[in-house]
Amino acid sequence: MEYQKPAAMNSHCNGTGKQLVTDFHYNNDISELSLETKKSTVQQRKEHETSRKDAEDESRLPALEAAYSSILRGLGEDTDRQGLLRTPLRAAKAMQFLTKGYHEDVYDILNDAIFDEDHDEIVIVKDIDMFSLCEHHLVPFFGRVHIGYLPNKKVVGLSKLARIVEMYSRRLQVQERLTKQIAMAISEALQPAGVAVVIEAAHMCMVMRGVQKMNSRTVTSCMLGVFREDPKTREEFLRLTKNA
Repeated sequence: MEYQKPAAMNSHCNGTGKQLVTDFHYNNDISELSLETKKSTVQQRKEHETSRKDAEDESRLPALEAAYSSILRGLGEDTDRQGLLRTPLRAAKAMQFLTKGYHEDVYDILNDAIFDEDHDEIVIVKDIDMFSLCEHHLVPFFGRVHIGYLPNKKVVGLSKLARIVEMYSRRLQVQERLTKQIAMAISEALQPAGVAVVIEAAHMCMVMRGVQKMNSRTVTSCMLGVFREDPKTREEFLRLTKNA
């Protein structure tokens, strides 16, 4: 006697099952296509924004170059002598590089590098090199940045913390504001339980001019969330950043 498959099984094997498989592959393809489309759109937007910024810098370059020429003449220099012929242009380009952070945005820097992760211990990246320009005298200050945060189900790619430091330091700054901007940017992007930032820096406005104190260092901090509210958490961060 020939075995007969149940009607439901026949239906599943012969028709509905194939349709389910087809639908699965179709939906999968749609998801992959959507992801690729999103990546392509983000990349195109980045390229467009970079092109716009480059064009903006190029348009402002002549005015900056003329300003540096005027400064040199105001100092009594001969801008036509060989050593200074291209100095105004070089200085203008250098200043644009040193202040390129004005063109950058924290969410472009993070670039989807925020990940779901059930980690509830302090994350610290310390000894991040930092170079900036004092907005009072336009001379450098430089040092190290220590960053800690207590995740709230989300973590960020570690290099992105250094990039946030870079973005805000490549502007005319004061150290106090720089410290707070870094902490606030991390807090707003990650919504962690807390953020701690400490900066230790040497200021050339105190070394090369003014009081001329060669070994002076300025330390600033910004504590948010549990780092501000809980002395033990704050102490753990400070201890870990001081240890080798």
